[in-house]
Amino acid sequence: MFKNEANQVRAGWLIFLAFVAMFIAQQIFALPGAVLLAFIDFPFQDGNYDMDIMAAFDRHPWIFLLTQGGGTVGGMLATVLLWRFVNKGTLKELGFRGPLKDLGFGLLLGAASIAIIFFILLATGNITLLNSLTKPEFSVFSLSFLVMFIFVGFSEEIFFRGYVMSTMESRGNPKWLIYVVSAVVFSLAHGMNPNVSVLGLINIALVGILFAYMFDATKSLWLPIGYHITWNYFQGNVFGFAVSGLTPHGMYTVSVEDGNAWLTGGAFGLEGGLLATLLIILGYFATRMYVKMKSE
Repeated sequence: MFKNEANQVRAGWLIFLAFVAMFIAQQIFALPGAVLLAFIDFPFQDGNYDMDIMAAFDRHPWIFLLTQGGGTVGGMLATVLLWRFVNKGTLKELGFRGPLKDLGFGLLLGAASIAIIFFILLATGNITLLNSLTKPEFSVFSLSFLVMFIFVGFSEEIFFRGYVMSTMESRGNPKWLIYVVSAVVFSLAHGMNPNVSVLGLINIALVGILFAYMFDATKSLWLPIGYHITWNYFQGNVFGFAVSGLTPHGMYTVSVEDGNAWLTGGAFGLEGGLLATLLIILGYFATRMYVKMKSE
């Protein structure tokens, strides 16, 4: 049950152990920020102990970074330590190899994908831009969320691509199954996000398959990490859409109320719309072209 024919612990048990360890580490590392938030935000509560957590975080973006970013770093450390001491692997074997230009291409592709969706929605009247394109509104969120999304990009790719895929590959699982498990687990991990939709979870699974392909095609985490960072950051902190249901703090402010929710994604954000589906598919072809050009 626990071991395969080669007397190795099965990949599923290792992934389950890593997921639980990551979750516990996230809670421990997020705790200092949560305690600090409760202490500092108490004067805003007017004696009401039923705190609106997201409103409190909006008042204290650096505490949000300490809490969410701290939890993310904790999960990342747990994954790396398990890989090193349980899987007996190196960081290079986990996926930190290959040229940094892969990271650059990923950053560019993620940003371009979201920008294309934004301008299509704007041109078709599916969103209303509430401030001028020539006057972006920078705020403390522009920096704090940049740091957080960098942490998220590293943490989620280290676990869902680096750990999950490499562990399954080491146990001889077929490539199609490795892709599917990595993508499905990635999607289910977002299943409790606010305003989640079926199409949103399908798109998260699809982008999970794209990330898996990026990792497999380059044999490196750099490309999916780069794409993941700007895919999130440009959605929420540049163009002002919700990111997987989470509150946006964009340099631009948009309204999706009068648009087609099948295109805009509604309250869940662009990942809940069909334009995201299209750009994720196009991302596969762009990655394939990049890998082909790099090998010539």
